[in-house]
Amino acid sequence: MQTGTVSMADAHRRYGVERWAGSGATRDEDAVAEEVPVALVYNGFSHAVMMATPQDLEDFALGFSLSEGIVTGANELYDLDVVEHASGHEVQMRIAGPRFAALRAQRRAMAGRTGCGLCGVESLAQIAARPTATVLAAAAIEAGALVRAQAQLAAMQHLFHLTGAVHAAAWCRADGTVELVREDVGRHNALDKLIGAVAARRAGFADGFVLMTSRASYEIVQKAAAVGIAVVAAVSAPTGMAVRVAQAAGVTLIGFARGERHSVYSHPERVH
Repeated sequence: MQTGTVSMADAHRRYGVERWAGSGATRDEDAVAEEVPVALVYNGFSHAVMMATPQDLEDFALGFSLSEGIVTGANELYDLDVVEHASGHEVQMRIAGPRFAALRAQRRAMAGRTGCGLCGVESLAQIAARPTATVLAAAAIEAGALVRAQAQLAAMQHLFHLTGAVHAAAWCRADGTVELVREDVGRHNALDKLIGAVAARRAGFADGFVLMTSRASYEIVQKAAAVGIAVVAAVSAPTGMAVRVAQAAGVTLIGFARGERHSVYSHPERVH
């Protein structure tokens, strides 16, 4: 068992591979993104086990805590320790007493899988009852900011360039400058890591936007709305549920952000 920060080196391993091209094969090595169980433990209580890339787990734990409404601010997370076990990683956290009491009151098992956005929801009624925050921020961006952010992000996806297997989430200023990037095999994990990184470093989410290298699905909008992110852009398509949630939550949802082209599916008044 080891305790401490998980580095970039732990996020991938090299494996032998037989490469075929035309009629012949050669032996080589390939960098492969890691995917391990990550248990999120609050005040000694194991709340969730998610499959994730073991990198930036401190950011992941804080971002998950915020986007799932377990804490309302970074100041309610008092201690955080990443512990490595043979079977995976455990993030041990201590949160404010009232927040832990609320968590226990709504206890639910959440055994996650890559790409799963409704992990632990036990019925359709729970989905319908899950509250969505309303974003009131008047953040506005110019269309050119999307182009600038895409160009910068392409060069900042370090794990993707090694493995080709991970999504990226970027926090961008309104002018398109990319401030932070986080990567993970799960797009919602990448966003949680980004939310945690932003929350730990700056005052809030009102004056920028998120750019995702994935499709925009329900949980992406849900998590963004939970922390007050007003604009979410994705390089691929949104889902219908994501559009409906964005419309109801006051989130500007942009899909197919590729070069100078993009489609705004909700609240277009923020894009000029």
